[in-house]
Amino acid sequence: MTALITGTWWMTHRRLSALVRNPAMLIMSLAQPVIWLFLFGQLFKRVVELPGFGAGSYLDYLVPGVVIMNAVSLNSFAGMATLDEIERGTLNRFLVTPVRRSALANAGVIEQALSTAFQSLVIIALGWVGGAHYPGAAAGLPILVAASVLIGVVLAELSTTLALLVRDRNTIIMLNVMLLLPLTFLSSAFMAKGLMPGWMRHVASGNPVSWALDAGRAALADDPDWGAVAGHAAPLLALAAATVGLAVFSFRSYQRSQ
Repeated sequence: MTALITGTWWMTHRRLSALVRNPAMLIMSLAQPVIWLFLFGQLFKRVVELPGFGAGSYLDYLVPGVVIMNAVSLNSFAGMATLDEIERGTLNRFLVTPVRRSALANAGVIEQALSTAFQSLVIIALGWVGGAHYPGAAAGLPILVAASVLIGVVLAELSTTLALLVRDRNTIIMLNVMLLLPLTFLSSAFMAKGLMPGWMRHVASGNPVSWALDAGRAALADDPDWGAVAGHAAPLLALAAATVGLAVFSFRSYQRSQ
């Protein structure tokens, strides 16, 4: 356990040091969610007038959607960093050291979690400046940020696993482009599930993106439904743990193939 903690510390320190030296991408990647927030917020603001939508302000409804979708978009390409390390030979050098394979995976999780949390807080602040209200802010906002981190971990670890298995940039890009829109629009990110066609509601109910959204929105309500929060957060947490385990296994599989 001491070796795992030490290895995780140094691997995380290495990745965060690189991020601090070049924060431009982290900041520039906020451009897309800002466009989503204010363009969609204005374009669809009258959708709340539809019977059964269940929200007084579309911006209030949209902010959690943009927070979660930004986490999906930000983390879907995490495998590119792993490919960079494979191509430079850095990963192979680490794999012949005593550092635990789980420490390599943990460092990626921590870096992605901190990046996701930072961007989520910025989006929440921008939403508030734009007029969004957060009735259950004291407990709801931390849960929304935590949900964004968890769905980010799921996507980041799947992307890392894919990078270790296929080792091809074009494949990662193609799969991410194919999955991003279905994950977005087959969820409750931009539209209430009650107004979706029946088959879409069923798909959205099994979409982890909707789990994160539903947990965050339930916690932000005037009267938070903690049962719903736990019911959506628990499977999301389990899925995040499973994908971290899958990434650790993929590191070991990659090492054996060398």
